[in-house]
Amino acid sequence: MQYMEFLPAWPLSVNMLFFFGLLLFCGSIGGFLAHHWPWLPSITGFMLVGFLVGPNVLGLVSYGELARSRVVVDVALGLILYRLGLSLDFKDLIHDKALLVISAVECALTFGIVYWALAWVGVTGLPAAVIAAVAISSSPAVLIHVAHELGACGPVTERAQSLLALNNMIAFIVFAALLPGLYVDGNAPIETVIGAPLYSFLGSAALGGLVGVVLHFTARKFKGAAQYHLALVIGAVVWTLGAATMLQLSTLFAPLVLGVVVRGIERKDLISEMEFGSAFELFFIALFVYAGANLHLAEILQYAPAVAVFVLGRMVAKWMGVGVTSLAFGVPLRQSATTGLLLLPMAGLAIGLVNTTVTLFPSHGGVVGSIVLAAVAAMETIGPPIASRALRWSGDELRGEFWPEEGTPH
Repeated sequence: MQYMEFLPAWPLSVNMLFFFGLLLFCGSIGGFLAHHWPWLPSITGFMLVGFLVGPNVLGLVSYGELARSRVVVDVALGLILYRLGLSLDFKDLIHDKALLVISAVECALTFGIVYWALAWVGVTGLPAAVIAAVAISSSPAVLIHVAHELGACGPVTERAQSLLALNNMIAFIVFAALLPGLYVDGNAPIETVIGAPLYSFLGSAALGGLVGVVLHFTARKFKGAAQYHLALVIGAVVWTLGAATMLQLSTLFAPLVLGVVVRGIERKDLISEMEFGSAFELFFIALFVYAGANLHLAEILQYAPAVAVFVLGRMVAKWMGVGVTSLAFGVPLRQSATTGLLLLPMAGLAIGLVNTTVTLFPSHGGVVGSIVLAAVAAMETIGPPIASRALRWSGDELRGEFWPEEGTPH
């Protein structure tokens, strides 16, 4: 037997290169199918092939291997959140108080309706509050990808991106505000009850702000070599993710703050208006194939009633919250009715907050994780088609849409 040591151990262990290559290869197949079926958004195609190759069907990768390869998705989410942060300019928000009011009403309504709906099916107390806080968050990846795919440009797209950034910041703040209660419930010492939430929130904000300042001034110093700006941005985002991991800070909030800070301190466009190009599509493909492979059907079935009221309550709250408040501020009906629909998908930050809950508070993590992850699966499945249709209804200019003619991809 000693002469057979050159053979690989069985079962084979999936490494990072294999995993990333599989995500891109399978995602390309899903995108190809979407281009031949006009009714199928490309994101849904990515998730469909991910579901097929994942643990639920073919089993080419297991849930454990998906968890060990999470770094690929963390980088994708970090870049997407950074790009979302670039869409939030606090200088403009000072002059657009209507947007702040719309966001506040929508977030408060989402929290209240989801919390009440969960109580109706027997989920109460801190678990319900944590789930309601997570429900405030929205997925920037779906909006950014669908808007890019359609070439959407206009007031609905811009307002939705700003609301998405505000949603995720508010969700993180509300979650951090609930942490003391969770620590008290877990009999943690008083220094942890007070210090842990402050450290996570302020530390992540400080890290994102510091790297943002460094990135801005570095790009400004070398503005004559624009060909290196993309590498500079990706390096800064990955640097932020690595530092956040080492310092036990949020790998989701820090890159969002990074983008906000870069946008806020730039006077002339250097980095904030930089086009990522077609290479950015690779990160979207990896993210959504991963999401499809990571679907947990057993959890969806086990907590079906709670998942159903969560999804329905959140959809109503976001659509009505944005729509009615926008109308009150004189936004045209067509724009008001479609903007809220772009906030329905939920993924990255929601998964990150669930992972934090499961790690720190296992007594509540089971219920929170099962309901939220099942809801994420549902919202990421129905969200892309809704977002695509909403942008077509919005009245925004669609520069990149091509209707199928004689086999031409849409």
